[in-house]
Amino acid sequence: MSQTITPRVRNLVLLLLAAIGLLLAGAAPASAHAALTGSDPQQGVVVDKAPGQVSLTFSEQVALNDDSLRVLDPKGNRVDAGKPANVSGTTYAVQLRGGLPDGTYTVVYQVVSADSHPVGGAYTFSIGAPSKTSAAVGGQEAGGGLVGALHGFGRYVSYAGFIVLVGGAAFVLACWQRGSGVRAVQRLVVSGWVTLTASTLMLLLLRGSYTTSGKAGDIFDLTLLGQVLQTKTGAALVSRLLLLAAAALFVAVLFGAHGKRDDQEKQDGEEKRDPSLGLAIGGTAVAAGIAASWSMAEHASTGLQTGIAMPVDVIHLLAVATWLGGLVTLLVALYGSSGQTPVETAAVRRFSRLAFGSVLALVATGTYQSWRQAGSWQALTGTRYGQLLLVKIGLVVLLVGIASISRRWTGRLAETVTAQAAVTTHARVPATAGKTTGSDEKTGTDAESGSGGKPGPDGEPGGEGKPGPDEKAKTGGRAANGDTSQRAAQLARQRAAVDTARRKRLRDADPGRLGLRRSVLAEAAVAVVLLAVTTALTQTEPGRTEVEAKAATSSSSSSSSEGAVTLDMPFDTGGQNGKGLVRLDIDPARVGGNDLHVYVQRTDGRPYDIPEVKVAFSLAAKKLGPLPVAPDRIATGHWAASGVQIPMAGDWQIEVTVRTSDIDQVTVTKNAQIG
Repeated sequence: MSQTITPRVRNLVLLLLAAIGLLLAGAAPASAHAALTGSDPQQGVVVDKAPGQVSLTFSEQVALNDDSLRVLDPKGNRVDAGKPANVSGTTYAVQLRGGLPDGTYTVVYQVVSADSHPVGGAYTFSIGAPSKTSAAVGGQEAGGGLVGALHGFGRYVSYAGFIVLVGGAAFVLACWQRGSGVRAVQRLVVSGWVTLTASTLMLLLLRGSYTTSGKAGDIFDLTLLGQVLQTKTGAALVSRLLLLAAAALFVAVLFGAHGKRDDQEKQDGEEKRDPSLGLAIGGTAVAAGIAASWSMAEHASTGLQTGIAMPVDVIHLLAVATWLGGLVTLLVALYGSSGQTPVETAAVRRFSRLAFGSVLALVATGTYQSWRQAGSWQALTGTRYGQLLLVKIGLVVLLVGIASISRRWTGRLAETVTAQAAVTTHARVPATAGKTTGSDEKTGTDAESGSGGKPGPDGEPGGEGKPGPDEKAKTGGRAANGDTSQRAAQLARQRAAVDTARRKRLRDADPGRLGLRRSVLAEAAVAVVLLAVTTALTQTEPGRTEVEAKAATSSSSSSSSEGAVTLDMPFDTGGQNGKGLVRLDIDPARVGGNDLHVYVQRTDGRPYDIPEVKVAFSLAAKKLGPLPVAPDRIATGHWAASGVQIPMAGDWQIEVTVRTSDIDQVTVTKNAQIG
């Protein structure tokens, strides 16, 4: 039975993994966990003279290398001098060469956030006036492409390996110590160790390319690997590999000396000291250390209350592994264990209690983590992190619901254990009695095998017209000693096969065990999807960070140190070459007189020479406007007006009408807080 069902379970798991892999492969690049919240000079502004440096401010601290901040002139040549440095808090700057000519300059940044994720982007500013050309910069997809997809897959596989390794070992130690001798369980736990080790090595090799160039050819660059080893994430991955070496020793003891302890006791006739307590203590320490290798380099290591968040994260990971990994091990035990070593009802009950405790720990730590990473209802419902978190919560609730069904099946299974034991004992009595009385020996044999001389339905030999096994034993003096011992061994094997077959028939005919198998299989399927969502969460910008970054970016884009507002509005008049971008600067963006500059660019960033631009201001809350403004043409793609009067503070709607030909024009709008 197990030989026909096990491949079906394996194929189902492989199908789920493949589906999730395709889902992850088709997903967008992981969102950065640090956001650019400010810059000096600001994006799109025109400064009168060349600044001495360019500075960028992020939502959290980031890691830099020599090429993290680059400034390019209109021809694409670098004009930054020296290495970028941290000037204060989360602000980083790079010095510029002196005597820079007028034109449009491009700032390119590629950094790594404090929770290990790459952040990249680019923007422009102009000195004197925008130039006709600007540096062409490739798409800044930090953490994207093939390397990003491989990195995401490696993270998923590493979590899966950790869960199987830790959860499987915990199930054996705490719930089913006889399982240490079951080959299917041994293979499962060892495969978890192999998977986690291989994926950790994979992540270590991918790390350099993932956080810099994103090129597959740089995966085996030893220079990048050396740089990775000097980072916090590199140290965490190396620590994980060292702990996995200790985990290999733990697994060897668990399935080696510990698995053979019962057999040795039977052979030696003396009681050995139980190593379970020592294994549990050592295994917990190693598992906590491996879990800490994630906590020390990712979300828990940055933001609020890191001293509390990191140990809470370790407990969270251990609870997940104990629950889901134990669930997978139970599934293997139900489907893959032989009839000679079936998983006992007591073991299922112990796991049920262990899983319940893990769920309680999971809920407590998960609630704290949700508050820490989301922080508000807005972040919970309005950010990708919050939406994924809601999906995860839903999956956990579904998993708990299915687990309650499994608990009911466990109760039904317990009701049949006594009956099964009675049937098994009754079936063995004739054979035992035969050995004792001698006169009933043939009766005991026939009861198990039938009356024929050929093997009966259970495989027991018997004979009509031929001596049975017990008769042959009585005449052993007339047979050779070698034949007698060989026949005795054969008889023992046949009786063991009969006993195993009987156990399997009882097990497979038990509706309680069948129902438990199905419910645990459903739990495992939901757990696979839950793991995929959890992996996506670790690669998504926390909701609290995203909301705070948006607020800071909005404030930064609405006002510079002098209070200026810069707005970018794409347009499309619908005519030939009718697409472009309007960039509008209002300085100082306050009640009273303001200077207005309008820059019109083509899609490639070059100034767009168009016939006319009109601007109008409206304040809907006070029913003011539209207040028209007719800027003067200063240069190609540049219009300006001075003394633009804003009568009161508020959220003003700004309309810009762009005419690209005699018949092609369009009006675009955007709101800005002025005053």
